Amino acid sequence: MIPTNKTVEIYYLVDEFLKEYDAVIKSHSLEEGAAKKRRNRKFTMSGSEVMTILILFHVSSFRDLKHFYLFVRSHMKSDFPHTVSYNRFVELERKVCIPLAVFLKMKALGQCTGISFIDSTPIRSCHIKREKQHKTFKEFARKGKSTLGWFYGFKLHLIINDKGELLGFSSDSGQCRRQ
Repeated sequence: MIPTNKTVEIYYLVDEFLKEYDAVIKSHSLEEGAAKKRRNRKFTMSGSEVMTILILFHVSSFRDLKHFYLFVRSHMKSDFPHTVSYNRFVELERKVCIPLAVFLKMKALGQCTGISFIDSTPIRSCHIKREKQHKTFKEFARKGKSTLGWFYGFKLHLIINDKGELLGFSSDSGQCRRQ
């Protein structure tokens, strides 16, 4: 079980970051014309709560997000009083994906201790035989080769230190080869 004080600490860091992030995004956004109306209704769960749950999932020993979220709904009701259904949570998860990546890059990376490990893994978008028909990532994904063979998609590069802390990450087209 995750201690409440750790949950509050993570929530505070995420909430302060999101306030800054939203202010920067709002100041650099273009104003929309009056012809297009959008709903501005608040979500039941805030973005800070969703990001906190996602961070806690990666710190916990749970193997899949669904079981962890069900655990949060039943056992951490005092920390997250207004939880939504799992399906709705997955929809909200998409909205905080980019802020979560920016938070990780800016605030949550570890320190280099002298020993670092670099590795890359393919993220397949479709089977290699269907690359000509694939349209979702047509402009970004490329054919590449890994130790397990050919794939069509992207490569995720990670750098960790000897403590297992993440030092950096990036993704690029599958065609990029680094040795």
